[in-house]
Amino acid sequence: QMQLVESGGGLVQAGGSLRLSCAASGRTFSSYAMGWFRQAPGKEREIVAAISRSGGRTRYADSVKGRFTISRDNAKNTVDLQMNSLKPEDTAVYFCAAAFYISLGVATTPDEYDYWGQGTQVTVSS
Repeated sequence: QMQLVESGGGLVQAGGSLRLSCAASGRTFSSYAMGWFRQAPGKEREIVAAISRSGGRTRYADSVKGRFTISRDNAKNTVDLQMNSLKPEDTAVYFCAAAFYISLGVATTPDEYDYWGQGTQVTVSS
């Protein structure tokens, strides 16, 4: 089992920034591609950003490109999501997820992920 614990969520005004962090334990972190998803009330869970095992490849949802940055530190077993220029539509519960990956690519669909964190609330006020 891998345990994932998110932190860093909160309430911020539109235009502000937040940094989410996810701490992993229980498995070899570098064997897993990582991702951040979000789910707003009444909506399906959607990918926000994904990063490969080495960190060399990333992918972003069109809605966050240029505003969010995903990064990972395999020595510290953490993956972060820096969120800038936040908008009210970014309001959601944000989840960290891990996908056991043989390749060097990214995983972008929920079905590819094996472990999930409990989520952290991000609320952006207008």
